[in-house]
Amino acid sequence: MDTHSLSAFVMVAEMGSFSEAADRLFLTQSAISKRIALLEQQLHCRLFDRIGRHISLTEAGQQLLPKAHEILMALKDAETLVSNLTQQVTGRLSFAASHHISLHRLPPLLKDFTRQFPLVELDLRFDESELAYESVLKGDIELALITLAPKANARICSEQIWDDRLSYVVSANHPLADKQAVTLAELNHYSGLLPRPDTFTHQLVRQQMSAWQLEPNLGMSTNYLDTIKMMVSIGLGWSLLPETMIDNQLKRLDLDAEPVHRPLGYIYHRDRTLSNAAQQMVTLLRQCGDSH
Repeated sequence: MDTHSLSAFVMVAEMGSFSEAADRLFLTQSAISKRIALLEQQLHCRLFDRIGRHISLTEAGQQLLPKAHEILMALKDAETLVSNLTQQVTGRLSFAASHHISLHRLPPLLKDFTRQFPLVELDLRFDESELAYESVLKGDIELALITLAPKANARICSEQIWDDRLSYVVSANHPLADKQAVTLAELNHYSGLLPRPDTFTHQLVRQQMSAWQLEPNLGMSTNYLDTIKMMVSIGLGWSLLPETMIDNQLKRLDLDAEPVHRPLGYIYHRDRTLSNAAQQMVTLLRQCGDSH
């Protein structure tokens, strides 16, 4: 069983397509098919059911997938352990950052890092926090800078770097804009604009409202906070936004509820050895955090 076949198997399983897996691995579709066929011969079982153009994992494939992730991660870990012995800060650093952190927190950090460690090749992805979280779990990337999950997976190590205070906001001409105090029930009479339900920020609002036995009254949805800010500023509804994004286009509401805080920080896989480059990134993150 070779790593090339395992990598092909994992990519096909994740993409749900031989052709898309081939594109991602820069191979021909026939090369991918040969690697999967070889793996199936070695294991004496079929890994994918193929019905027309649709493919799905067999029971054997479902059992193999998490083990394949573990094997590939262990091999990457071995390479990192050997590379770290040189104590040089070189090579590729694969990490992801949420859109909000990328725009409002990351630029000075990246500037310092590239100045101090010019030999490191940055492989940076801009993802939603939830997607970056899954990429770390799968071993696709070393680090992710995200909104930390309310309940972390046991395989994830995390550390908070920033405390992102959030405020309920409306436009200046909203009916609630001039009120001295607003209840959550009053706010909920009007339509709100939030990221999708599977996002950590949405879950924070839902948890707060459920304590008051309220079901959020929500309208349009997008995961881009800057887009939500724009829609709120033109009067399309209320939202909960980070203090760093609030300007004179928006009006903070004085609500009869506990302040909402969103922890921002970095995560990595507990079973993965961080490269020298990732360790230096962590050091810079700790230096630029709210507590420094």
